[in-house]
Amino acid sequence: MIKRNVIGFAGAALLLAGCQASPDPQVQARNHEFGCIAGTVGGAIVGGLIGSTIGGGTGRIIGEAVGIGGGGFLGNRLACR
Repeated sequence: MIKRNVIGFAGAALLLAGCQASPDPQVQARNHEFGCIAGTVGGAIVGGLIGSTIGGGTGRIIGEAVGIGGGGFLGNRLACR
């Protein structure tokens, strides 16, 4: 339990360190690009998880596919403003 908490806090610290602002335009562009990719992938994962709760059998597969597509789209639109 303690090991899991330490790993969780270390991961959160690394994620917050990635949000640090830099005056260098190249670094800002790279951070924005990373945010777009992370938003798209994160949205697709969350959408797929939510979509998998819908239906059963073939309906579940369709729900996952729609959830992945919709979540990826929304995550991209929110992160890449």
